[in-house]
Amino acid sequence: MRQSIHLTILCAVLVLMTACTNCANTTKVKADIATAKADYQRGLDYDRGWQMRIAEHYYKKAFEGFSVDPAQDWGSYGDAGYRWACLRFGRGDVEGALSVITKLLSQVKANDAFPKDIEASLLMLMADCQIWLQQNDEARLSWQRAYDVQQQAFKASQRAYLPWVSMSISNGLFDMGDVEGAQEWLARCEQEFALYAEQGTPKIVEEWRGHIALKRALYLQATGHAAEAQAVFAAIPRSRLMEPRAYSEAAEYLMAAGRYNEAAYWYDQIDSTYLATDGAQMTFDNISTRLSPRYLAYRKAGRNTDALAIADSISAAIDSALVWQKENDAAELAVIYQTHEKELALNDAQTETRIHRILLVAAILVILLIGYLFLRARIYNKVLLEKNRRLVEEIEQREHEEQQAIEHLKAVPEENLTTEQQLFRRLCELMDSSDHIYTDIDLDRSRLAQLLGTNEHYVSDAISTCAGGKSVSGFLNEYRLRYAAHLLATTTDAIGVIAELSGFSRSSFFRIFSDTYGMSPSEYRKVVEE
Repeated sequence: MRQSIHLTILCAVLVLMTACTNCANTTKVKADIATAKADYQRGLDYDRGWQMRIAEHYYKKAFEGFSVDPAQDWGSYGDAGYRWACLRFGRGDVEGALSVITKLLSQVKANDAFPKDIEASLLMLMADCQIWLQQNDEARLSWQRAYDVQQQAFKASQRAYLPWVSMSISNGLFDMGDVEGAQEWLARCEQEFALYAEQGTPKIVEEWRGHIALKRALYLQATGHAAEAQAVFAAIPRSRLMEPRAYSEAAEYLMAAGRYNEAAYWYDQIDSTYLATDGAQMTFDNISTRLSPRYLAYRKAGRNTDALAIADSISAAIDSALVWQKENDAAELAVIYQTHEKELALNDAQTETRIHRILLVAAILVILLIGYLFLRARIYNKVLLEKNRRLVEEIEQREHEEQQAIEHLKAVPEENLTTEQQLFRRLCELMDSSDHIYTDIDLDRSRLAQLLGTNEHYVSDAISTCAGGKSVSGFLNEYRLRYAAHLLATTTDAIGVIAELSGFSRSSFFRIFSDTYGMSPSEYRKVVEE
């Protein structure tokens, strides 16, 4: 008999040790995912600040962190990998970018939860890499795959989408010299855009109409239809050319048409727009996209004085960009080094924490070997359950009586009610509506008064008079608690989620529920489930 008891205790200890190990592993995975989410957000912040080395560092960390269990957040995992691959491609590491893209795309087939828009973006980036490697046929296949993915997403969601894939493919084919292919994809883009325009944002619709018309004019010019191109360009309203990308497209057409003075005007607009909005640092990319085209336009237009002025600006900008690039690289490398040092210190602290946890688990296991604790726990739980059952019965009886009082008030003719009673009856009808307005955490006396079309002091007086002296917050919390109790009894949602759904903050819900019902939400759920 004693051996049987010892064997039972040993089995229980082994099961508990296994459970603790699994729990520790689960906790570690959750911690890794939380860290990955934080790294992903840091990457976005540095990306917006044009600190690309640091952004790449954090995107890489986030991608590797999410790799532990991508199913926790496919969207962030895919976007972190896509952004990391973009930055690697941007600094010439095409092989590295392709390795990330390939890994992500290999996981798409087995996971329907992988966002289709990110899959399409990855395929478009893969096409860019293949063009860089002069694999034009492979790039065309990647473009087609990206388009097919976008089409699938459209059919599944049954909503129109912005046809950015078709436009990007058209641009890529034109850059490759395939004007006919570019025109075909532009026509497809126009067909898709017609669907989007029916429900899209008006400003975006106008903007895209401008982009499509500018591309059509450029392609007509490239195929020798100069008169038609000029007619298309002339028909574009000025209101549709509303941002630097459109300015650049207009200038590109005008340069192709030999209208250099007009092209110079639009290049001037690009530069002045950047200066007016953010005064962007003059990097080598900005020199290439903003100053060099202006210089060429001025030269071809015969405006040599202006061209010389731009040439001087380019020379000064190159010197400035070199200094800025050097300082920026040094600053970013310093941040990365400091971050690495902090990570090493954090890893040491985590290792020490794991050791402490192991010792703590061992101590708990020793304590759990004392059998009488199990018996005492069972007795305590039984007594607590009986007490909670009585409390639930009392709560249900009290709420039933309160509901009867309200129903009686509703049945009384309005002319027999005082002003406070009439207002209170309207308030109860509002609270009993299917909208469950009391679940709004911001609902207060002022908001109730607005909904009832009265003064907030009258609301307070009506509740105090007709609800036994209750305050407005106490009155609202009664409805919220009833709703929370209903959700606890009828759903398996987490208690924190139920708190928010009922109009409480998580921190206040447990306190108010325990003070009112005499038990915790989990204890209440246990009673009503039996």
